[in-house]
Amino acid sequence: MKIFVAIPFIFFSLCTIAGKKITPEEYIARYKEDAVKEMNRSGVPASITLAQGMLESGYGNSELARKANNHFGIKCHSKWKGPIYRIDDDQKDECFRKYKTVWHSYRDHSDFLRRSKRYAFLFELKMTDYKGWCRGLKKAGYATNPKYASLLIKMIERYDLNQYVSKKRRKKSKRRFKDIQPKIKEEIDNRSHARLEEEGDDDFEIHIGPSVPEVKTSKNWIKYIEVKKGDTYYSIAKKNALPINRLYRYNECNSDTVLKIGTNIYLQPKRSKGSSKHHVFQKGDDLYRISQEYGIKLKDIYRRNNWSIDHVPQIGDKIYLRGKRRV
Repeated sequence: MKIFVAIPFIFFSLCTIAGKKITPEEYIARYKEDAVKEMNRSGVPASITLAQGMLESGYGNSELARKANNHFGIKCHSKWKGPIYRIDDDQKDECFRKYKTVWHSYRDHSDFLRRSKRYAFLFELKMTDYKGWCRGLKKAGYATNPKYASLLIKMIERYDLNQYVSKKRRKKSKRRFKDIQPKIKEEIDNRSHARLEEEGDDDFEIHIGPSVPEVKTSKNWIKYIEVKKGDTYYSIAKKNALPINRLYRYNECNSDTVLKIGTNIYLQPKRSKGSSKHHVFQKGDDLYRISQEYGIKLKDIYRRNNWSIDHVPQIGDKIYLRGKRRV
């Protein structure tokens, strides 16, 4: 990435001192009642709604969640007549649905599951059978990531989300799915703003990512992917089921950092030292690019070379990636 050496440090600073992010615990506290309300209306377990929302919105920190209340990456598609929000995703300036509240996002998501025949078998499972739901979603083709089911299961177990599917919480949901289908259809028919009744499976797209990118392991033993044409930070995070803010943190960047084809984007934290002892600074180099190439944190490059943050290396300079430059 051809940018001045001071800019990556600014990016890093922005990532670390930017506005406070929503934590998983805060996300649950804010939206658990919405998930329970939706469970009692639709039959989709609150644990599933919360886990999917947390995973797909980065705990509510993604741009789409913050600015459009869209927690599931639901795209507009042809029949959507409601508000929209545009963002660069797999393609530039893609259209996503914008909601009045997070609960409206939850409702749209569960209505998709309820009216699609390929997910009908899920509603025959017990609400407390979160593993069955998670594996069923993956089996039915909800996401292409082979680890999607296990990621949801871990989320539910780590934050004890199944507690929100207790008998007390779901006292209104004793009816079987086939018994509430007529009511569901009536609700959908009455919502003319979205014209959901006209949308089949092919007209409703929840964006998880079209494919699982090839994940590689660097010489520094860090998992990463190489940026390909059309990639964005958002699409990379989605395809790897990684919260967007964590992807930014791992790569010491923010949404304004330019993605260059062939650049390494790390899915785990970079190391404090590189696998190679040093790198010779060449024309076109900058310290951020070197940081990404070797999987070493930018601050540790400055530290190992006894440089201040405004230091600009010269062509031919030996940059220490292990050990430390003598003063």
